[in-house]
Amino acid sequence: MQPSTIRDFIVGLFVLAGLGAIAYLSIQVGGLSYKGPGGLELIASFDEIGGLAARAPVAISGVKVGQVAKVELDPNLRARVTLDLDSSLVLPVDTTASIRTSGLLGDQFIALEPGGGDSLLKDGDEIEYTESALSIERLIGKFVHDSGVESGPDKTNKAEKADKAEKE
Repeated sequence: MQPSTIRDFIVGLFVLAGLGAIAYLSIQVGGLSYKGPGGLELIASFDEIGGLAARAPVAISGVKVGQVAKVELDPNLRARVTLDLDSSLVLPVDTTASIRTSGLLGDQFIALEPGGGDSLLKDGDEIEYTESALSIERLIGKFVHDSGVESGPDKTNKAEKADKAEKE
């Protein structure tokens, strides 16, 4: 078999195209993007962030308008979340940021709900109104402890106590 420079060149082009496609898909799946400088950066503090991490989406009415830039602990031991938003956004000062879950077992994201105030948030401002992540463990714990059933050697449940009170 004789070497063919045209065939080798075409095979090389296909290999390069394949490697380029793999690199592009890896970057897209990883969520890496370069928007350049000039995004609107806002801060929000939460008591509980659950599984929220950097690069989590930020949405208004289900439309992605930015992402979480970083998550850190502030001096008051609250989670301080830096949001990198679209620079064309105009948000009132009374905007609310809440941590939500997409789907039943989905990833967490920040939902922004614009308020009706006249003054606007500027780059570097802090969102005052926040709603922390819902903790399933805390809900189950509250349900178990507040179910109305008391146990122990000298304790009866609430229904038995009510029956005794009616008889007396």
